[in-house]
Amino acid sequence: MIQLVERNSFGRIKEFRMHDILRELAVHLCQKDCFGVTYEDKCGKSLEMDVRRLVLHKVTKDIYQRLSGMHRFRTVITVDNSVPTFTILPLLCKKSRYMTVLELSGLPIEKIPVAIGDLFNLCHLGLRNSKVKMLPMSVDKLSNLLTLDLARSDIHEVPSGIVKLKKLRHLFVEKKIDPNWRAFKCSSGVHIASGLGNPTNLQTLRALEAHDGSIRHLGELRQLRSLRLWNVKGIYCGRIRDSLVQMRYLSNLSVSASDENEVLLLNVLPNLRKLVLRGRLAEGALNESLLFQPVGGQNLYRLSLSWSQLREDPLPSLSRLSNLTQIHFTRAYNGEHLAFLTRWFPKLKTPQLGDLPNLKQLEIQRGAMANLERLFLINLNSMMEVPPGIEFLMPLQRLGFHEITNEGMKRLRYDVHYCRSRKRTDPIAHSVWDSSAFLRRHLLLVPPPLR
Repeated sequence: MIQLVERNSFGRIKEFRMHDILRELAVHLCQKDCFGVTYEDKCGKSLEMDVRRLVLHKVTKDIYQRLSGMHRFRTVITVDNSVPTFTILPLLCKKSRYMTVLELSGLPIEKIPVAIGDLFNLCHLGLRNSKVKMLPMSVDKLSNLLTLDLARSDIHEVPSGIVKLKKLRHLFVEKKIDPNWRAFKCSSGVHIASGLGNPTNLQTLRALEAHDGSIRHLGELRQLRSLRLWNVKGIYCGRIRDSLVQMRYLSNLSVSASDENEVLLLNVLPNLRKLVLRGRLAEGALNESLLFQPVGGQNLYRLSLSWSQLREDPLPSLSRLSNLTQIHFTRAYNGEHLAFLTRWFPKLKTPQLGDLPNLKQLEIQRGAMANLERLFLINLNSMMEVPPGIEFLMPLQRLGFHEITNEGMKRLRYDVHYCRSRKRTDPIAHSVWDSSAFLRRHLLLVPPPLR
């Protein structure tokens, strides 16, 4: 009845299909459970009095005039960024006093009414991708709030009373600067001046701007599962290491340095599953830090290194992390040669190498990356040939050369045509032809964007 479509790098279900019979059953149960959905073709009718859960999609501006029984609402979700919720929101805050879920992501609203503090049962408040610039001080009255999602909104500072929310579990306050995550400062967090250790049930914190006050109390958040820190200075690394030791359940960690010259020196717990480091790493860090040892990184599934300025090939050290399924390098390596040797990275599915200006050759030996699905090479201007050994990656579904120069594109196309013409007469070309046959089916060439 439910078909699996795709799993993520951790093996969890990412996408699935629902059978039409199961969908009909779900719709029937939603109607029975008073789940109201207002579509454009139903805007001429008033909603039933007993509706408790409302989804707004493609409605007209005067929808609020036809909403009846608003005091019964428990859940309101908008799934269309053109919904004029700024006309409905004050009424919801005034009349729907028992609201538990309010999801307004993507709406062009700029102001949240002070009356939102009266929604004492509110558990989820979603304002992701909205135009909201400031939250009213009354949010500190939302004592039952579990999730506050302000990611990619225009909010730069949260009210100081946010630390009074004892039950808060998930706080998303990250503001994206570069949507491609390639600039050094591609995102930013918020400052929490004092009281960071008060919400002891916090499990997700994305993202926090590091400074003396916040780093001092970071270790008090012992229930954290996911943590993202921005603007980290080298002098903070000692305190951060001490704080991480207190977080027994931490599985997702992202740390970004304040500038390109700050050195990140961190050790973490062995149950870490996802690690993102954006900043310079000290010489020998891959061999000395517990982050990259089999003991410390035995559960690591995804690793992203950016602006690391490594001079030595990082792959021999990282190959000891046998459970890795994703590796992302962005300006992480200054050398000219990378090699994936036999039996390395047996579970790796999606490596991505980007912005490595000196990399000339990528070598792949038989038996390396046995479960590879996709390989993306981005802005590798010095690489002028198909990686040797590409024919060994038989499970590979997609090989992408992004932002490839015109000269490099001509060379890759020449390799394919050359192997096709020499297949029968040249035994060496016959071996490469196997890879070119694959390339003709799966190769993706993307030129650099127009400036």
